Amino acid sequence: MSAPRTIARLALGSMLAFAGTAHLTFARQDFQAQVPDWFPADKDAVVLVSGVVEIVQGIALISGWRQRTVGRVVALFFIGVFPGNISQFLEQKDAFGLDTDTKRAVRLAFQPLLVAWALWATNRKDD
Repeated sequence: MSAPRTIARLALGSMLAFAGTAHLTFARQDFQAQVPDWFPADKDAVVLVSGVVEIVQGIALISGWRQRTVGRVVALFFIGVFPGNISQFLEQKDAFGLDTDTKRAVRLAFQPLLVAWALWATNRKDD
């Protein structure tokens, strides 16, 4: 594994672990703004479960355990939460300082980069 991929994997793992912790603590309300109103589950429960999932994914990335598989799972997770980001944009919900349509749109544009980051950082094949 190349040094840039390792650094990227560790950075993404740290980011996920931090975000997961934020789900469970100081940013619970902000994360609830991303749960679409149409989603058939309690918003707080969704935030708590997704927080635990992010912490587990972060630890798995940091540990290097089954990197390629974990990278794919993380990429699928980022795809799975994308509807929440779209909902936040369409419903113009303010959270995380995303208080304008432009800021929310930039976040939407960043989501595919997270998917690519997860896949690239966990790919053992060095280009």
